[in-house]
Amino acid sequence: MSGRKQFDVDEALDRAMRVFWEFGYAETSLDTLGRATGLGRGSLYGAFGAKDDLFRRSLERYGALYEHRYEEAVAAHAGDPVAAVGAFFDVVLDRIADPGVPDGCLVVQSAAQLPTLSPESREAVNRAVTAQRRRVRRALDAASADHEPAELESLVLLVVGVQHAIVVLSRTGAPAADLRSLAAAGVRAVADRLA
Repeated sequence: MSGRKQFDVDEALDRAMRVFWEFGYAETSLDTLGRATGLGRGSLYGAFGAKDDLFRRSLERYGALYEHRYEEAVAAHAGDPVAAVGAFFDVVLDRIADPGVPDGCLVVQSAAQLPTLSPESREAVNRAVTAQRRRVRRALDAASADHEPAELESLVLLVVGVQHAIVVLSRTGAPAADLRSLAAAGVRAVADRLA
């Protein structure tokens, strides 16, 4: 159509995702989203709906970009829970070390802001956190025969807690060596508990 500005929806969504990732939902305004995507409010609403809708689409996009990396890392060490947890943390650390993306994690940042989110967005964030817990639980599957389910679930919480600590500390500017040390401590804790 003549007179209509065309834009790449995926590129605009990637840019919006990065804004939510960098600033969090509460601090992200429509004006900020507009500047980042190059779209006016009308185009943003037309393409993505309200800010809340765009946020949920950004969470989905984040998952599409990163979830498979965790899945592949865990699957590559299916018979070795300690190695699988180590590979899981490697994905976390590799993403944090990527200078092309904001520090931290969109899911963890969003989880910290649950009170500011709509019920639909809270549910979307909780689904993402639950998916990560399931992923870690799969990493521990090889230990199921020798350990009680409650013990394995406490290890899942430990690994996810360490992951969250790593991504929060990355936002504070913690040195990469400190983040690697924390991940290594998490792996050692899993190894000790499964020994």
